[in-house]
Amino acid sequence: MFCKLNSYSLNGVDTIPVDVEIDISDGLPGFEIVGLPDSAVRESRERVKSAIKNSGFKFPIRKITVNLAPADVKKEGSIYDLAIALGILCCMGEIPIEATTNRVYIGELALNGDIRGIRGLLPILCSISENPTLTCIIPFSNGQEASLIQKSAVLLAHHLQEVVLFTKNESILSKCSAVPSSSTRYHSINFSDVKGQENVKRGLMICAAGYHNALLIGPPGSGKTMLANRLISILPPLTEKECIEITKIYSVANKLPDYSIITTRPFRSPHHTISSLGLTGGGLHPKPGEISLAHLGVLFLDELLEFNKNALEILRQPLEEHQVTIARANHTVTYPSNFLFIASTNPCPCGYYPNTQKCSCSLSNIKKYLSKLSGPLIDRIDVHLETHPPTIKDLNSTKSLSSEELFDKVATALAIQNERYEHTDIHFNSQIPPSRLNKYCNLTQDARDLLNKWFASSSSSVRAYDKILRLALTISDLAQCTQIDISHIAEAIQYRVLDRKFWA
Repeated sequence: MFCKLNSYSLNGVDTIPVDVEIDISDGLPGFEIVGLPDSAVRESRERVKSAIKNSGFKFPIRKITVNLAPADVKKEGSIYDLAIALGILCCMGEIPIEATTNRVYIGELALNGDIRGIRGLLPILCSISENPTLTCIIPFSNGQEASLIQKSAVLLAHHLQEVVLFTKNESILSKCSAVPSSSTRYHSINFSDVKGQENVKRGLMICAAGYHNALLIGPPGSGKTMLANRLISILPPLTEKECIEITKIYSVANKLPDYSIITTRPFRSPHHTISSLGLTGGGLHPKPGEISLAHLGVLFLDELLEFNKNALEILRQPLEEHQVTIARANHTVTYPSNFLFIASTNPCPCGYYPNTQKCSCSLSNIKKYLSKLSGPLIDRIDVHLETHPPTIKDLNSTKSLSSEELFDKVATALAIQNERYEHTDIHFNSQIPPSRLNKYCNLTQDARDLLNKWFASSSSSVRAYDKILRLALTISDLAQCTQIDISHIAEAIQYRVLDRKFWA
């Protein structure tokens, strides 16, 4: 009396095929699960036993052994409940053996036999969709999440008894219809809410157009947080592929509200007391952190210099490689972390530099305060924007750049980049590798002379030199120019305010 069913195990957002093997034999009655299960998997014995009894079937009083192969891969969660229960019923002759081939059963069982939703389903369905011969039976509550997958047959079930009747061809399960995700860019907040700060709005527009990281520097009340919060309103809507990427991460992290689909770009703004593990992700079974939950969206760190210095330095690798790798003794997990990094900070401990009437901080105190922001991290921030408190004229002005105006310009620049990088692995100007900068950055002689003169007179690194080139290319795209001229380089250089003003 042996039965084998197909299932999967999660390793981050990747999956590993797992065979659920059930053997029922004579001997001392018992129910054992082997194959490196965690506590949630071991506890499925009681859930499966009660679910089978309360669904009107007889639970065998015999020796039951469940093996989850391969045995050297850690199994976690409750996704194997339904497969284990059906395997036992198959060994007892309650369902035909044919029902276990070319089918994948996924779901957590309640004690009364109801099938509950699970986390991490979307990555599994993406793997199943690569094999068109497989049919997947999943919890009904995961239906909306599964609707993103169009290439596989997905059936929805409420109860264990319902699935058993289906395997005997005595019942029909409802199908999960593939529904293309419809991303929306409607936002209740708008840049027109911010009075003044037109130069900062332009800087953030450049960031959105080329996916450049930015740091906002200014005194309290100058609108840094308001401006950063509204950046999401000028980013392009998500494509269907991007919706799947983000939803996979949130599914693994168990942060999908009602197992729904993510259709808007995420905006994550963790508190400055967050730990290093909270940013990168971690735990015994590593889950995504804030930098992965911000994938394809915005990670905003308000009051940047109040964060733990170790947490800030952890951002270096994700900002460069667009992914984070979490290593543990028994396995390694990699999560995507391609986010737009925006941060804000005060210019000094009291916050009011260079206003001499309010600020009494010495230059040495200012440098000490800013020293938490290391040179390597500054190099990874393309744009430094100074904010100033709005004047009475700003507050009374009826003219203010809106999100709609900025979005139209961003969309034009992105269309140019899509055409430029159509047959490459590059998506935005900020992602051009150093080896291909000369290919895409076509400078006039005056522009190149200005850039070389700036680099020779500054203490900036080669990374900062490359970032100015990428930034100038985005500025030229916004101006719809085919060549980078001296005005584009000059504007890109003036965004290095930390280099020339505070640390000069």
